[in-house]
Amino acid sequence: MTERYHLVGVGGTGMSALAQVLLASGCRVSGSDRSFDRQSPAGDGNRTDIAVLRAAGADLFPQDGSGVTAGTAAVAVSSAIESDNPDLAAAARLGIPVRHRAELLAERASGHTLVGVAGSSGKSTVTAMIGWILEGAGFDPVVVNGAVALSWASDRWLGNVRWGAGSVWVAELDESDRSLLKFVPDWAVVTNVSRDHFGLDETRQLFQAFEGRVRGGVVRGEGEGGTPAGFDPQFEGACARFNFRGELVRLGVPGRHNADNALLAALLCERLGVSAATIRDRLETFAGLRRRFETVSRAGGVTVVDDYAHNPAKIAAALDTAKRVGTRVLSVWRPHGYGPLAAMKDELAKSFADHSGPDDRLWLLPVFDAGGTADRRIRSEDLVQNLAGRGVSAELAPDTDSLVRRIVGVARAGDVVLVMGARDPDLPALARAIGQRIGAA
Repeated sequence: MTERYHLVGVGGTGMSALAQVLLASGCRVSGSDRSFDRQSPAGDGNRTDIAVLRAAGADLFPQDGSGVTAGTAAVAVSSAIESDNPDLAAAARLGIPVRHRAELLAERASGHTLVGVAGSSGKSTVTAMIGWILEGAGFDPVVVNGAVALSWASDRWLGNVRWGAGSVWVAELDESDRSLLKFVPDWAVVTNVSRDHFGLDETRQLFQAFEGRVRGGVVRGEGEGGTPAGFDPQFEGACARFNFRGELVRLGVPGRHNADNALLAALLCERLGVSAATIRDRLETFAGLRRRFETVSRAGGVTVVDDYAHNPAKIAAALDTAKRVGTRVLSVWRPHGYGPLAAMKDELAKSFADHSGPDDRLWLLPVFDAGGTADRRIRSEDLVQNLAGRGVSAELAPDTDSLVRRIVGVARAGDVVLVMGARDPDLPALARAIGQRIGAA
């Protein structure tokens, strides 16, 4: 009998990836998501993930417990699902086990050669780069990612999973809930170690524990921010070039951080026996990820970019890359939670101050409120005040409509508008709205 799984919060990238893996494995899949219930896109602003998941064979339900039925093998959750969720209540009534999505993914990867990619920043890009290289090298890998690879998106695949018949699986592993410790990889990459979900010492200990579970070798980003020691890429505009084992690699994705990501992917694939020439050819054709410095508009001489940056290191990388693209950076950032803002407020202020120029502008949206029992005393206004004391031109944007009007009014040819943030599913649509209004002005 075909196993059936119900996934709570199936619109998230991690859970939608599991849904596609289970469907490709021959399982039946149902799911629910609050963003579907409120008719808000859970995807990229161009299409909704719900249509793709349905085309792939998933049955989707309101998040009211109706999708959990007798005969369901397990209800899958992430760490973000509250204990009073109606689907969990239905599972309890029916005696259906509730399992973390990482456990189910680890089971599916068992018996294959697993490459696990972890780290505070860059792991989605490194995961996709490794998968892209291995695809070109004939490995036909399975790739499970936390972001959408533009080259793998289609009407039936979201792009955060590449399904293959080979023996190698490449998976992005999450440290935010410690679920990376549910995996036992054969090979691993740890891109970098910086403060994000935990303090720095606790983060170091977590990644050390992860490395202790790796059966083969670990490729590490060394030095501050994960920059490999002695690595000195050169730039042609916003994109880097560097030598790898005698081959000149010219990247098509911008930013110094992507050069670091590419080197780590190259070193891992080299350990799997891929030639330097193949690594060069594949890295040069790598198209990038959705919401990883994704250009969504070029109009009136203004470039509009959508980016997932939400911690200090990722914000610094996005701002530095934007400076290579344009003459002035108009940034928008939405804190993705009250807890992260409170924990990282000083590091965030320093990152914005250190990587903003005198002519740059910054707008902060209100903190994204995902519900629950968070301490809501800290506000975006607190960070605005901190930044003002550091000489950063920052102001609060109380809502998106006034923000769009403000940016359209000040944007000029040569500017880069950089929209940053995580969790809020409407940020991609905001970036596109800004581009459309600039184009119509």
